[in-house]
Amino acid sequence: MRNALPLPPHYDAARVGEIWRVNYAERELEAESWAARHALHPVRADRLRVALLAVDVQNTFCIPGFELFVAGRSGLGAVEDNRRLCEFIYRNLDRVTQIFPTLDTHQAAQIFHPVFFVDRAGNHPAPHTQITLQDLEQGMWRFNESLSTTLGLEAGYVQEYLLHYARRLGHSGQYALTVWPYHAMLGGIGHALVPAFEEAIFFHGIARHSQPEFHVKGSAVLTENYSAIGPEVEIDMGGQPVGWVNRALLDKLRSFDALLIAGQAKSHCVAWTVQDLLDAYLEHDPALLARCFLLEDCTSPVVVPGVVDYTDVADAAFARFAEAGMRRVRSIDPIEDWLPGAV
Repeated sequence: MRNALPLPPHYDAARVGEIWRVNYAERELEAESWAARHALHPVRADRLRVALLAVDVQNTFCIPGFELFVAGRSGLGAVEDNRRLCEFIYRNLDRVTQIFPTLDTHQAAQIFHPVFFVDRAGNHPAPHTQITLQDLEQGMWRFNESLSTTLGLEAGYVQEYLLHYARRLGHSGQYALTVWPYHAMLGGIGHALVPAFEEAIFFHGIARHSQPEFHVKGSAVLTENYSAIGPEVEIDMGGQPVGWVNRALLDKLRSFDALLIAGQAKSHCVAWTVQDLLDAYLEHDPALLARCFLLEDCTSPVVVPGVVDYTDVADAAFARFAEAGMRRVRSIDPIEDWLPGAV
């Protein structure tokens, strides 16, 4: 049995929860030297092609003090997850073929941010407010008409659309429309990848001659987009698209022998991404489910003490995925223990 690779000297587990600048020039030289020392071949020679889908490993979700830090019940959930994720990548540089990071990407005026709504007095909803169909029907919350000009949307259309949107969420059993704190703002520091994770991706890319493939999600104004695959609502009341399915990502992931999934948050973006994968695979090729491995110790649920705790919901979702044929695994266990063909 092959031994896991050691952690490279530059890696500092104590800094995973911090913000700092990656020194790409130094990492390039070290990665090339590391590849030579440990006989790492370019990924084109991989016999078993392994993809790592890393959902939204961004500062906004993963650094304490940022807008939507995923603390889990431990209080340090995303930091602990990312330590394990980075160490998994380094110890398995020779196993991971390509990394697919996703980036939640927002601007202020979107359907899940406070400025999008006003009450009768012109006030915006507080973060974590859930807006129900009844709230909208009673006029408790309305579209902020002052946004119409720059968004290019008529106020009457958006108000009608909000009712349609709430109904669609209810009919499909999805979460109610939630107003989140401003987060993952395009161009902001919160949008960036966690430095320790970014560094691990870069190191892997140089050492294995593997270009990571980034995928942006969440930029549509009129729909939430937890999943990396598709939006919460795809069409408006007239059948016009308001979001889009990332079929290119779906097709690419199907081409690998194994798909590993990690990231934040287990209860939202990870769970919804996995659900979309599950639905797509069940429809087109159920055998692909056996190729999916959920790195359960590299993801945590949304927990806001005294407000919401999605732990049980997330665990139930992962149990459902496992029943369908996906595998729940731990990154800290030898990859040979759970990944067929990794010898």
